[in-house]
Amino acid sequence: MKYTLTIASASTIEEVAEYWTSQDYIQLLEKFNFPDAASASPESLADLLAMAITDFEPNEAAALVLDYKLADHLNEGQIQQISNDMLLDKISEEYPDICLHAPLFHINQLLYKAFNGKFPNAKATLLHFTAIPQEPAQDAVLSKEGALCLLSQGLSESNLIKRLFSEQMAGTVPFSDAECIVWDLQSTGIHTYSLLTSAYWLSNEDVVAQEFEGAYKPAAIPAEIA
Repeated sequence: MKYTLTIASASTIEEVAEYWTSQDYIQLLEKFNFPDAASASPESLADLLAMAITDFEPNEAAALVLDYKLADHLNEGQIQQISNDMLLDKISEEYPDICLHAPLFHINQLLYKAFNGKFPNAKATLLHFTAIPQEPAQDAVLSKEGALCLLSQGLSESNLIKRLFSEQMAGTVPFSDAECIVWDLQSTGIHTYSLLTSAYWLSNEDVVAQEFEGAYKPAAIPAEIA
C-alpha cells in the first residue's frame, strides 16, 4: 500500500502535561505525606506535589514515584536500583524493557522538574504528519507499526530505529516492538496523525524529508507464532 507523507512538524518536548491526572497527583501527595490532598484545588496539585517531593532525598522520591506507577512491573530491588541509577543516567532510554521507556520518561521528567535538574533531562519527540493513501480505497487508520514503517522513508539512515530494526522497518518481518517504541499515536483528522516517542528513538534531526512516498504492507506472522 503506497502513501504520500507530509511532515507538518517535528518538535522536541520535555513533558506531557496531560499524562499525570488529578487523581495521580492526589495519590502521590498521600505517598509523600501531604495532608488533605483531596481537598486541594486541581490547579494547585502539581505545584503542591513538586514541593512535597523535595522534602525527600532525590533517590527516595524516585523510589516512591516508581513504586506508585510501576509496582506491577518492577520488584522492590529493581525499584531501588532504578531510583539510584536515575540520578546518573537516562534510564528511560537505557532500560532493557522498551515498554517501560514511556512511564520512566514521565517519572523522570516529574522528578527533573521538582528537583531543578538533579535528574538528567530526557526528551521526547512529537510528530504531526499526514499519510494520504494513493488509492482511495486504502482508508484504514494506521497502526503504530504502519506509521513507523511509512515514516522510515523520510528518516536519516543514522536513525536508531532504522539501524536496530532494519528488517522490521522494511516490512519483511513483524514489528511488535513498535507498540512500545511509539508511546502514542492519534488520528487527528482525515489521514492526519500525531505520534509521540522518545527523542532517543526518533529526534527531529532525524527527519530529513518533509514530503515523500512510502509503502507499507503488514508482514506475515509465521504459522508457529500466529
